[in-house]
Amino acid sequence: MSISEFAIPFRYKTDRSNPGRWIISHAIHHWFIFLIAVIGTIGNAALAGLPAVQFGVVFSTLTSGSPDLQVIHRSVLVILISQVGRGVLQFGRNFGFEVLAQRIERDVRDEFYIALLGKSMTFHSLQSVGDLMARATNDIREVNFLFSPGINMVLGSINFLFIPLVIGAQINPVLLIAPSIFIVAYFAYIVHYLKILQPITSKVRSAFGIMNSRLAEAIDGVETVKAAAQEENEIQLFRQNIKAYRDASVEQGDVEARFIPLLMLALTLGFGLLHALFLFEAGTIPLASVISYFSALSLLGFPTNTSIHSYSQISLGIASARRLLAVMNAENNLDQNENGYAETMRGEVVFKQVSFSYEGHKSALQDISFQVHPGQTVAIVGQTGSGKTTLVRLINRTYDPNQGQVLIDGVDLRDWKLDALRSQISIIEQDIFLFSKSIYENIAFGKPGATREEVIEAAKSAQAHEFIMDLENGYDTIIGERGATLSGGQRQRIALARAFLTDPKILILDDSTSAIDSKTEDEIQKAIKIASEGRTTFIITHRLSQIRWADLIIVMRKGRISEIGTHEELMQTSRAYRHLFIED
Repeated sequence: MSISEFAIPFRYKTDRSNPGRWIISHAIHHWFIFLIAVIGTIGNAALAGLPAVQFGVVFSTLTSGSPDLQVIHRSVLVILISQVGRGVLQFGRNFGFEVLAQRIERDVRDEFYIALLGKSMTFHSLQSVGDLMARATNDIREVNFLFSPGINMVLGSINFLFIPLVIGAQINPVLLIAPSIFIVAYFAYIVHYLKILQPITSKVRSAFGIMNSRLAEAIDGVETVKAAAQEENEIQLFRQNIKAYRDASVEQGDVEARFIPLLMLALTLGFGLLHALFLFEAGTIPLASVISYFSALSLLGFPTNTSIHSYSQISLGIASARRLLAVMNAENNLDQNENGYAETMRGEVVFKQVSFSYEGHKSALQDISFQVHPGQTVAIVGQTGSGKTTLVRLINRTYDPNQGQVLIDGVDLRDWKLDALRSQISIIEQDIFLFSKSIYENIAFGKPGATREEVIEAAKSAQAHEFIMDLENGYDTIIGERGATLSGGQRQRIALARAFLTDPKILILDDSTSAIDSKTEDEIQKAIKIASEGRTTFIITHRLSQIRWADLIIVMRKGRISEIGTHEELMQTSRAYRHLFIED
């Protein structure tokens, strides 16, 4: 069982050991609806055999010397009532399976979303967003189709296979030969059919995921595509992905087109009719029984014809379930630690011989050791790729170190309760992410219960209030996807306001003023200095104005600490530090 970085208990327990058990564990939770559907299925099939029997009775009556109209009327009434009852039961079957399918889709979608949020950044950094979206939408929808029409049609039709056996046994046991051979051959072929179909349907779902992934990347990076004039290449790549998906779908269609039971059905009907006529000519059974028997044999056409697509739908659903479980069961490198340390932070941060590397990559940090006292401001500087951002991501357990310890208030981060840890740390990154909501909702994101007055005060502290009020709808302005309607500086000020609102004990600014003009920067620096009072602050920056007043400066080089000290100390002792200022 995988451990979760962050977990919300799902409504009921599911078995994720394999796709079949997982699907069943969801269906069992809705056992009453499933029971209604099964009752409708069995009842519908049972009543389907009555017209075949009554046709024989009517024919026998009509061909007698003096037809008894009462017998005919009674048979017609039986057929009428049985078919009305069949309609009601069929409605119950279809309604039950449709409701079951919709509820399971809802539950699976909920479980999958919870599982995604529980995964660590190590997991998410290796995943394609487009493929995850394909799993979260189309694959979950295929699980819905697995039940309706998939299982609905299979269970609804499979009972029809046994009606000829029941009617044939009542007429003459010898007539069991044809339907018995068909049933044995049918199930044998279905096993073979699913075995062939399974890898093909898996290929179909995988090809769709790849196609969706490439499309999402192209749309997300459309500016880069256009800037490099690579529209033609992207179209060609997308066409290749479409072709792969089309070829897999055609392969599936080819297997379905060669569905042998269709031929078996024709042979069974022909053999069964000849056999019944032979018995009639021998005087063993009456002609009416021949009609009843052949009518019953004709019912084999329903399961045969529906099997082509229903079993394919089930195979696609299982393939989709397998893709969903592959994500849900993926192991995390972080755990929520529900019973961990959860006290209010003082803000002391200690790194002890910390080393870290991203999965499949060379070491990003090596032997990092330093101590930050509560309330201190620390500037982290260094060339691009030196490990600055990686270092601060260890502080809130975005990642865990491979070696060494990171401690806050003397407690190893692994021993902290994860949400207690992260709720007291705010990170403002260079690449600001904003939701396609109002400015008010974006600022209040980290503190949903915040009053409007608190939001406005935070915005004022971040020097954002003035430009917000200049907007047509003020704080209620919808800012579009990722804040597309705002400038870089405006987005960063909103992010600062969000951080100020949560009142963190540790504040991390990852080059957060890079897109702000000099005048605004001066104003924000005042706000940051005020915000830094009483809390531990880490600043990653190249700007001289943000470095000078730091209590401690850490110079990074190739994943190691090159120098550490105050601005005055480093200007005297560190050539690398002085070189950074020359570049600046």
